[in-house]
Amino acid sequence: MNNAAFNVLKILDRESGKISGEKISEELGISRSAVWKHIEELRELGYEIDATQKEGYHVTGRTNRLLPYEIKRQLKTRKIGSEIHYVATTPSTIWLGKQMIREIEDDIPEGLVILAEEQTGGLGRLGRSWASPAGGIWTTIVLKPSIPIQKAFMIMIAASVAVSRAIRKEYDIGALIKWPNDIFIGDKKVGGMHLELSAEADVIHYCLLSLGIDVNVSIEELMPVLNREVTSISEELGYDVDRTKFLARVLTEFERRYTLVERNEYDALLREWRSLSCTLERRVEIKTLKKTFEGEAIDIDDHGALIIRKDNGKIERVIAGDCHIL
Repeated sequence: MNNAAFNVLKILDRESGKISGEKISEELGISRSAVWKHIEELRELGYEIDATQKEGYHVTGRTNRLLPYEIKRQLKTRKIGSEIHYVATTPSTIWLGKQMIREIEDDIPEGLVILAEEQTGGLGRLGRSWASPAGGIWTTIVLKPSIPIQKAFMIMIAASVAVSRAIRKEYDIGALIKWPNDIFIGDKKVGGMHLELSAEADVIHYCLLSLGIDVNVSIEELMPVLNREVTSISEELGYDVDRTKFLARVLTEFERRYTLVERNEYDALLREWRSLSCTLERRVEIKTLKKTFEGEAIDIDDHGALIIRKDNGKIERVIAGDCHIL
């Protein structure tokens, strides 16, 4: 993307009415032909810009792409999203994050948000593929938390609460959290998250938190085998929504909870997670690498493990596995 074009856009957004190409060229110190070139670049990105020879230019419609400029116009954070790296397509944003870290690890700021319009090789938990067509939100956030490694799961807690709250506040939809890392609307999955980290001993060097949310995505575009279990925000509402506004809300909600993680205020986060859980107080089937069993999900502990009361009354602590609500 051409930063000069967005300098032109800033001026257009500042004005309530039309502004001439001559005034724009004078303010930016560029030629009028360069102004016209940047206007055309903005149109190619999806902006609708009215132009008349006498009165000049005026923005009449905004792009539907997740451009950093559009997100930052609505973002109210100090750290998360302070820098945004955008691509049209990538195998996965977490793959891109790893590549960036290999190249410039020390120079990557905490809170960097990596965004893609679509992923060609999106992955869910346990390496499962996840459909990531255009219209969704596919992002990875680079984090460098100063917390014990055994508390890293609290980042997932913070993220799941943030996404649920964002959906509820923006659209009044009762999104809930299904352990360990899924967001559900009713009995259908609308989003998920994944966390990878690099650590040495008890020191975390960095974390890559990936979020995948089906926003303006038709069910037909998602994996056919999951059609009965997945949904999207637009599917629930019956119309497409402003993805930039929603992502800005997600990032804002996440920063609030991530601040609690950094302050070691885990109890408040866990209370909020419990209040939004669709897993607790439900009968579930648990599948781990070694066994399958049923019982009632009664709580999570401060390491994120799910606590199950089995039918024989014994308590089982599940650190990792598939959870199916019966």
